[in-house]
Amino acid sequence: MGSRYYCADSENGEHIDDPSEDALFMLIDDLNDTDNTFVVVQPDEDAPAWFASVAVLDEGGYEIDLRDATRREHEVSTESDIGNIASDLIHWLAARNIPGRPTRQISSS
Repeated sequence: MGSRYYCADSENGEHIDDPSEDALFMLIDDLNDTDNTFVVVQPDEDAPAWFASVAVLDEGGYEIDLRDATRREHEVSTESDIGNIASDLIHWLAARNIPGRPTRQISSS
C-alpha cells in the first residue's frame, strides 16, 4: 500500500510513507556529502503540485527548498539544526492541500 498523503525519498533509496517528524529527522540525519545528499517529500502521485527538499551544503548545514505551485509559493533557506528542519517541514506539510486528508476544524468556543 502506498502513502495516504505524501512520501519521503532519499538519494540512497530510502522511502517512507507519511513520515513523522521523527522519521524526517532520521532521514535528514542520515544525509552526507558523498552518496546520500538529499531528501524529497512530496505527494505520491504523477506531477505533484508541491514538494519539499533538504540537501546537504558543501560548506555545512542544509538547504531547504519548499515549493507549492498551487499557491505560487517558493522559499529557499538554510539551516544547520536538524530538529528545526524536521519541525518546520511538518508544519509546512500540514498546510498543504492533500486530497482525501480530513480538514481541520477550528472551534470558536
